[in-house]
Amino acid sequence: MNVFNFADTAIIVSIVIAYILFTSWLTYRLRSKTNSEFMSGSQAMPAFIVGILLMSEYIGAKSTIGTAQAAFSGGIAASWSVIGAAIGFPIFGMLLVKKIYNTGKITISGAIAEKYGNTTKNIISLIMIYALLLVNVGNYVSGAAAIATVLKISLPVAAFITAIVSTFYFAFGGLKGLAYVTLLHSAVKYFGVMVILGIALYMTGGITPMVENMPEHYWTWDGTFGPGTIFAWLIGTIGSIFCTQFVIQAISSTKDAKAAKRATWVAFFFCLPIAIAIAVIGVAAKYLHPEIDSLYALPVFLQDMNPVLAGIVTTSLVASIFVSVSTVALAIASLIVKDFYVPYFKPSEEKEFKMTRVFSLLIGFLPLILVLFVPEVLKLSFFTRAIRLSISVVAVMAFYLPFFKSARGANAGLIAACVVTSAWYLMGDPYGINNMYIALITPAIVMCLDRIIPNKALKAETTTAKPLEEAK
Repeated sequence: MNVFNFADTAIIVSIVIAYILFTSWLTYRLRSKTNSEFMSGSQAMPAFIVGILLMSEYIGAKSTIGTAQAAFSGGIAASWSVIGAAIGFPIFGMLLVKKIYNTGKITISGAIAEKYGNTTKNIISLIMIYALLLVNVGNYVSGAAAIATVLKISLPVAAFITAIVSTFYFAFGGLKGLAYVTLLHSAVKYFGVMVILGIALYMTGGITPMVENMPEHYWTWDGTFGPGTIFAWLIGTIGSIFCTQFVIQAISSTKDAKAAKRATWVAFFFCLPIAIAIAVIGVAAKYLHPEIDSLYALPVFLQDMNPVLAGIVTTSLVASIFVSVSTVALAIASLIVKDFYVPYFKPSEEKEFKMTRVFSLLIGFLPLILVLFVPEVLKLSFFTRAIRLSISVVAVMAFYLPFFKSARGANAGLIAACVVTSAWYLMGDPYGINNMYIALITPAIVMCLDRIIPNKALKAETTTAKPLEEAK
């Protein structure tokens, strides 16, 4: 493995800085000038661009670094962590896109509130904000690992740099500016991953030497993870797609429900090949550099490139970081503004737009507090998906099972799922039961139990509704 000298590092840094300056200028030029553009792009985004946005939400810094890290230890089966997104987007398009789009809401909490009311909306918003803040903790750790590897700086410093640049992107660009800059980021990111794959396969001599010389589990469909974990990944990824705030926000930015559905297929076709590529990179890192920390399974290959190519690939990883952090932070800002600030303070549009940017600055730096406490990125990633999965369970029951109409049951199910799933994760998944399954069954069980317990509020609502029906 090569070590970059001062001149090499200077070249790499110059390329990265030039890219950051260019995309920052582009973000400023395309910046959102109204709150409508900031939150939903004024519903004028083409399906192809929205599809790229959807793909980037699930194949960002956390997924690229985290999946390679998991493959380093557990084998090619780590690709299932991203393949789940490829499968999930079309399913989301078939089941929920039209229903959510037709509510006219840009937050999942707002869409579900149509069924259960404002209290449920606020609970969902708080749970989603909690989950997404943890998502960005993982994004910062992943991004910092890539930047720290090349620039020879500490992880906290690299994370701070990530926070500064990413916050500028989304705080000024909003959804309108972020969408078009993300298109460039995604192209650069995709190119960079494929270059790393090419370098990795060149250095290993292809797939065959790895298959012949590595333990068998590195090339089985379930690796060391086992069917239970992989099934949990699939459930969690697919389920989290159904309710992730930025996904809802992105599909609401298309001109109609048909365009939103097309966007989910665009996401499918871009997710599938990169999922396999990232996993192969992680396995190749184990084959070539078994002594390294698994967190560096993907960025370690930067050291084996010439400075110019390393600069371009580093830029691709940096782009991936900025996409991930920016889209998640924008989603958090949207939830805070639309579900809490606007209803309680009723600001003018100008004041709302100003405060959205203020909240964005705070949201951009808040995850830095927890950066040093996250050892395994992929595990954190799937825990946050588990939390979002519980919201999806309530959403599906709201849209497809009308007899579950108790707000009390929905609220209790959401709170119980969040608390129990978090506790299960912190305890290290006792009895070998993945926290994803806890998130899946808890809200359903609580909502079913709620139907058994007498509900005075629901009974009163039904009694009031009958005379109205008869009058019609």
